[in-house]
Amino acid sequence: MELDVVTARGPRRAYAYTGGQPFDASLPCIVFLHGALHDHSVWTLAARWFAHHGHGVLAVDEPGHARSGGLPLDSVEAAADWTLALLDAAGVAQGAFVGHSMGSLIALEAAARAPGRATRLVMVGTAYPMKVSAALLDTARDRPLAAIDMVNSYSHSTHAAKPSHPGPGSWLHGANRALMRHVQAGQREVNLFHHDFGVCDRYAHGLEAAAQVQCPATLVLGERDQMTGPRQARELAAALRAQTVLLPAGHALMTEVPDALLAALRKALA
Repeated sequence: MELDVVTARGPRRAYAYTGGQPFDASLPCIVFLHGALHDHSVWTLAARWFAHHGHGVLAVDEPGHARSGGLPLDSVEAAADWTLALLDAAGVAQGAFVGHSMGSLIALEAAARAPGRATRLVMVGTAYPMKVSAALLDTARDRPLAAIDMVNSYSHSTHAAKPSHPGPGSWLHGANRALMRHVQAGQREVNLFHHDFGVCDRYAHGLEAAAQVQCPATLVLGERDQMTGPRQARELAAALRAQTVLLPAGHALMTEVPDALLAALRKALA
């Protein structure tokens, strides 16, 4: 599904995956927001389940990523404004915001900026502050392909995950590496990986945003996450009065524990 999303920065053509069903704005809406150097495809399992069980699904490619055109937005705040404008473009008054990593910060900020429009907030693989080490920022700037390999090593808690989604025999490290390389190569104007890491690193209004959120919130965290460890989310969870779900995974929860993550999302969004 393609949409013309209009913000103060002008119109942008955006792509949203609707889970294999035509989007129906009259159904309860869920917006899925991906993390750094990812696209909508990381949400395929969840998007398809909810789309086939009574929800309108918008699993977006964020601006400047994959099939959404233009340059990427330079802050979490700008991305949150774009997300709310996406709801306008889709004809949706209210929706649930589900985000992973960088996308979780965007979901938080969107729910804070328009508390009356957010029905649920689910932050997956999150932390606040979401600081990025200087070494990783420098590598992303100077050698982005090497940084992709580093992040793949940090993001997965095992080299031999139980076969599940997307299918038996899938190599989680290789699949995520290929996706990140594809998204990086698709943005020719900026170094997208370094950009996305910078967006996460600079975000400084998480606790203020949490104080504005009015909807129920859930944090779904990987017990073995080396990128956004569970301890780094404690203050945020308290500020949101959020339910916290710990799953036996690293940062790549969507592929390491797809069934358990889907179960957690179903409960949080019920």
